[in-house]
Amino acid sequence: MAPPLIAIIDDDDGIRIALEGLMRSVSYRVQSFPSAEAFVASNAAANFACIITDLSMRGMSGLELARLLKSEGRCVPIILISARADAELERRAKCNGARCLLRKPFESGALISLVEESLAS
Repeated sequence: MAPPLIAIIDDDDGIRIALEGLMRSVSYRVQSFPSAEAFVASNAAANFACIITDLSMRGMSGLELARLLKSEGRCVPIILISARADAELERRAKCNGARCLLRKPFESGALISLVEESLAS
């Protein structure tokens, strides 16, 4: 059986590449996208076991992507990452279908644990 496929969506090349490497280091398959629009255009949302996306990106935000996927009835776990976090933002993230909002900077183990928890539920 193939390892789960994880989507990484971030408009920052360095962050996206680092997250790809992290997920591959724990044996996940990864496909990355430089924007939420590129992810949507791929028509591949159903292929992913989990989505890790930045909250703030040029164009469609991670929160808007979560809202779109929820409106389409997609139930793939979404982990939003952001340099800013507050209770209202976390509430909005969860109301729009995100599993959680992880604040940058974060320990790599924290993200790996969230992915594992998301895949187990």
